[in-house]
Amino acid sequence: MARPELRLASDRMRAAGIVQRGDPILAAVARPFALPDEAGEARRLADELLAAMQRVREHHVFGKGMGLAAPQIGVGRAAAIVQPPGDDATPITLFNPRLISESGESDEQYEGCLSFFDVRGLVPRPLRMEVEHTTIEGRRVITAFSDGLARLVAHEIDHLYGSLYLDRMRERVEPISVEEYKGTGRAWGYPQER
Repeated sequence: MARPELRLASDRMRAAGIVQRGDPILAAVARPFALPDEAGEARRLADELLAAMQRVREHHVFGKGMGLAAPQIGVGRAAAIVQPPGDDATPITLFNPRLISESGESDEQYEGCLSFFDVRGLVPRPLRMEVEHTTIEGRRVITAFSDGLARLVAHEIDHLYGSLYLDRMRERVEPISVEEYKGTGRAWGYPQER
């Protein structure tokens, strides 16, 4: 049997196992882990997310880093992995993440989403934020993120609360096609590392 042609970016993401926009799991709030009691399940899910990220990388190169939340692979649990940019960057695993503070300073940059990868949208996000999350051992920790990494983490946390970046866009601002986005020549820009 012939393999179907994967013309659109969303077709390639679907083929990599990424749940696409319109699936009810993307609009639901993910169930938190009871850690450390569910440590085995949490580790298995983190491994599944990493494997899915590897499949996605076979279809697209991510120069700005990438993230993936459990609902995007069809699992309604509060786990996400963020891969910072750079070949040697260590992935950040977040269980039960929750935004606890954000800077008043924000910017607006284009974002994409693996669950509807044919468009990009201008999304305002805080430049700095603090996130409380749970370690696999059940300890609550607070981690500060800034600039592009804050944007990646915020995007994935939104997924765990049933939101897409479309919900964050300013009124009357619409997503643009990937072709149009490529024509902007705009990479994420931050004046300096914070």
